[in-house]
Amino acid sequence: MELRSNRKPYIDYIIIIIGTTLLATALNMFFIPLDLVTGGVTGLAIVVKKITESIVPGGIPPWITNIVINIPLFLTAIIIKGKNFGGRSLFSTFYLSFALIYTSYLPQPTSDILLGSVFGGALAGIGLGLVFSAYSTTGGTDLAGSIIQHYIGHYSVAQIMLMLDAIIILSGYFIFGAEKAMYALVAVFITAKIVDAILEGIHFSKAAFIISDNNEQISKEIMSQLDRGVTGLQGTGKFSKQRKEVLLCVVSKKEIVKLKEIVREIDKNSFVIVADVKEVVGEGFIEYR
Repeated sequence: MELRSNRKPYIDYIIIIIGTTLLATALNMFFIPLDLVTGGVTGLAIVVKKITESIVPGGIPPWITNIVINIPLFLTAIIIKGKNFGGRSLFSTFYLSFALIYTSYLPQPTSDILLGSVFGGALAGIGLGLVFSAYSTTGGTDLAGSIIQHYIGHYSVAQIMLMLDAIIILSGYFIFGAEKAMYALVAVFITAKIVDAILEGIHFSKAAFIISDNNEQISKEIMSQLDRGVTGLQGTGKFSKQRKEVLLCVVSKKEIVKLKEIVREIDKNSFVIVADVKEVVGEGFIEYR
């Protein structure tokens, strides 16, 4: 069963088309010409292209490998999980192959492998992030992982995907050398960070946990000076066995300095923990639509 978003279906499909186009662009402009095997079926397609150059002029195009590998994976998944499985992912997979065709004419902007790793990783991350945000995937190792996990349930899909991607990246190491494999890992890292930023939010805020004997005064000053809500959480000191109220307040990055000044002026012996918050939804931050 597929997860569904609250958007109209055609909006999700437009997002998928944009995302797969960006991913295909990253592959054709950076990863393929620079021999960066970044895992997944697209990474395997780069390996196949290289090892078939002596058989087929220019090697087997990645779009063909993408379809040839994913079709049996989808047929197997449908047999195991039912006919309603993976409609959007099936669309994403086939559209990615189509996008690999029409973006193959784009020029290679740089031959510098470091620049290619960074910008290719960022572009791929944006593309994948958009696809995932539309509750879809591009097939490949995540699809293979879900199939394998059906038979060996003691491993999670994420663990199986990690092993499959590691094998593919390792094959790039043996075919293209250690240096390109290391740059490929740089690209994978950047891609993962960009995907996380898109899915988890880029509206970074700060959460402050405050432990003090002057909680009432601190909370009043925060609410009056910063116009932010404060929540009192009940806690118990394990050493002293005393019950303590812990104040929780979420503020913007620029407000955290003022919050710490307020706490310091009222109670210099207070204990303050500041944590990063990637996304806050609600009044004063990102409003619900």
